Amino acid sequence: MESQEIKIIEKTESRERCAEAGWYAFDYLTDRALDEDFIVSLCNLGSLIYLRQLKKPFFKIESDHYIIKGLLGDDFFRIAVHRDHFDELQQIERQINYSS
Repeated sequence: MESQEIKIIEKTESRERCAEAGWYAFDYLTDRALDEDFIVSLCNLGSLIYLRQLKKPFFKIESDHYIIKGLLGDDFFRIAVHRDHFDELQQIERQINYSS
């Protein structure tokens, strides 16, 4: 069976405050649960850390200007971006919607 694409359906500013450190975070709601294919498809965005062995597998993508993180099976994930590279956020969003 072929994997379906996961699409972002809503974006909200994160409740966690990190702006004072120069970072802004956003939570992204997806149209279905995050699966392993989706997580692995993000590896072209940065350095992937994927802890499959955890009870609730965790992933994190690290780049110089942003961090993407979430949990396998959730229908949301978070992106934090540095204020000096805020313009990269739209590019990341496009890549995520096209990469899955």
